Amino acid sequence: MADGRHAAIRIEGLHHVYPDGHAALNGVDLTVRAGERVAVLGPNGAGKTTLMLHLNGVLTATSGSVHISGIPLERKTIQEIRRRVGLVFQDPDDQLFMPTVAQDVAFGPANFGLQGEELAARVAHALRVVSLTEHADRSPTHLSAGQRRRAALATVLACAPDILVLDEPSANLDPVSRRELAETLAGLDSTMLIVTHDLPYAAQLCDRAVVMDGGVILADGPIADILSDADLLAAHRLELPWGFSVPVR
Repeated sequence: MADGRHAAIRIEGLHHVYPDGHAALNGVDLTVRAGERVAVLGPNGAGKTTLMLHLNGVLTATSGSVHISGIPLERKTIQEIRRRVGLVFQDPDDQLFMPTVAQDVAFGPANFGLQGEELAARVAHALRVVSLTEHADRSPTHLSAGQRRRAALATVLACAPDILVLDEPSANLDPVSRRELAETLAGLDSTMLIVTHDLPYAAQLCDRAVVMDGGVILADGPIADILSDADLLAAHRLELPWGFSVPVR
């Protein structure tokens, strides 16, 4: 367990009940140190995406608390929290809606007050990080699935967040696009929470994993230990691909 005194993310007793009465989170406790990369694993309906949406105030907790770099998430701090925490959604269409890739990447930092040369430099850097510089003036609709996923990541990176939260980043990608995105993510220095069913992808990018089910965290440890526990995986509908060997770090 990470030390809460030096936490990039500290979640305590987090509960969330949707308007229809469904309790999606039932007392989540999680601490993540700056620079850690943590995979959030679990079956459908475990509460993973609901948890993700609490990290920059997209959803409001029914009870419990979220602190980002020591700052409590509340109404008066939400703008600062959203600058620090970048969410990359599973569907790039949730983040790509402008006529060109460059305009999409500029949208977030412009809303945070950047303009002129500083904004242009931020956009150019984000596109360079995801290897899309040559596609800056293209419509996002003309990009491949892998390029669109990286463009969505660039829209978040342009805001220079301290923490990246990614929802199923490898979903629906062909093997080459999957590898290209993994290489991009591996080259970043940000604290990361990666919500995924793709256990090999989690093993490639993360040193630590937590297993969620029923709206709570039931296991937390080195990812090699989590993925080597066949009973734990089976109990929560997680399965490694046939022939996959858990890497030893």
